Amino acid sequence: MNYWIRNLLSALGFLFTVSSFAQTPIDTALSITIGGISQYVQIKGKNRSAPLFLFLHGGPGNSAMGYAEKFTSTLQSHFVVVQWDQREAGKTKEINPSQIPLTVDLFKKDTEEIVHALLKQFHQSKLYIAGHSWGTVLGFHMARTHPEWLYAYIAISPMINQLESERIILELMKKKAKQNGNKQELNELNSVRIPFGNGAQLFYQRKWMFDYIGTKVKMSKAYVESWSSTWLNLFNTASEENLFESTPSLQCPVYFFVGRKDYQTNAELTRKYYEQLIAPKKGFYWFETAHSIPSAAPGLMQELIINEILPVTFE
Repeated sequence: MNYWIRNLLSALGFLFTVSSFAQTPIDTALSITIGGISQYVQIKGKNRSAPLFLFLHGGPGNSAMGYAEKFTSTLQSHFVVVQWDQREAGKTKEINPSQIPLTVDLFKKDTEEIVHALLKQFHQSKLYIAGHSWGTVLGFHMARTHPEWLYAYIAISPMINQLESERIILELMKKKAKQNGNKQELNELNSVRIPFGNGAQLFYQRKWMFDYIGTKVKMSKAYVESWSSTWLNLFNTASEENLFESTPSLQCPVYFFVGRKDYQTNAELTRKYYEQLIAPKKGFYWFETAHSIPSAAPGLMQELIINEILPVTFE
């Protein structure tokens, strides 16, 4: 049953007033105050006393709630799964568009607030975080700054050194265009600058990247340019971070889910970063996919979390 409650503290406080509810399911949607605005979360689990599992969606700006059941239905038997529409995304944007400029630091602070609120109201000391793509920027921030709050961090198709990732695929595509004599492709790719200067450059980069890996994706230039008007500056700023330099070690368990065909967040860069990363526990798992692991391989993703990660980190 889904229903709206404006304040997470009062809502979850009510849910825990009767201790006999501890072993019962939870299925609710809440509007909570995070970062000074109302933000929307969805909470599902077969047992509300199970460990918390927060999913940080990609984009930025791409809510995952519309397809979340596909990659969390099995997880819900082992965790209390929390989906969160970040500011300017999904239902959070519908409730109240952000009235202040969007910055990476603002999203990091929002993430800290929601994690703190969840831990407090579910009376837990730690939780699991999984981030996908842009969501890994926020996930790595939490793993760096609050490792004591995490049982483990799962980085799915992570942004490791995104500027370098974009340069790698751009050069590969230009080389292919020259070899094939594709003048349109080469002309469009020659207009691209890293970091991206506008939405058209991002569109050409992604358009020919999907062609390069043989993936059919319906994407309009108008949509990408519209997205870029809100998000491109934020994405470019996030892309400047190089985890090889900023994060050589972490103090919590960390696991990487990586698609072999992922050129958007370059798979080989991620593998190299994993090899040098120092962490108390770490793991690396290949998927026979490109970038969108949650939608392309939801079964394997959940299986690994439940059978490989949960048994060695929930302690």
